[in-house]
Amino acid sequence: MKKILLLLADGFEAYEASVFTDVLGWNQFEGDGSTRVISAGLRPQLQATWNFKVTPEKLLEEIDLHEFDALAIPGGFEEANFYEDAFSEAFQAVIQHFDRHKKPIASICVASLALAHSGILHNRRATTYSHPESKRLGQLASYGVQISHDRIVADGHVITSSNPGTALEVAFMLLEMLTSKENAEKIKELMGCS
Repeated sequence: MKKILLLLADGFEAYEASVFTDVLGWNQFEGDGSTRVISAGLRPQLQATWNFKVTPEKLLEEIDLHEFDALAIPGGFEEANFYEDAFSEAFQAVIQHFDRHKKPIASICVASLALAHSGILHNRRATTYSHPESKRLGQLASYGVQISHDRIVADGHVITSSNPGTALEVAFMLLEMLTSKENAEKIKELMGCS
């Protein structure tokens, strides 16, 4: 069984988290059965961007990172305090651990800023929220990232994306990295996404 750590910050976007639980959950029951998502955060209850309360399965301090095969991080909103958790030492240590061990890291939208803050995107290709009125690409560049204007960027074992609309595709990319293209295509078809 491949275990995926769904790392949740206060202020995360529930939709961006749900794509990982749904796609990898469908795989657990309808695909090759090899994936299991475990959510974790810094506190027993988290608040998503739109006042949606979530209870993660584990506190970050309770888990052994060596037990996990991949990391998934949804983005969130500054106004909902997303960056307080996402830029915390605890989150940064998790990101650095997965990068050091070359395990897949999938981030959606501004979650790539947490990756950049940890130092793992320096001199790598990546993207983040890219709306023309947004300052996020400039922030990402300030970390020494090679900015890409692609919707989704895979650089080695790290996936970044440009907006919430890419979320489902990112989850399928992670599934393919963990299983196979054929298996990911099967789950897409079963979910009506192909």
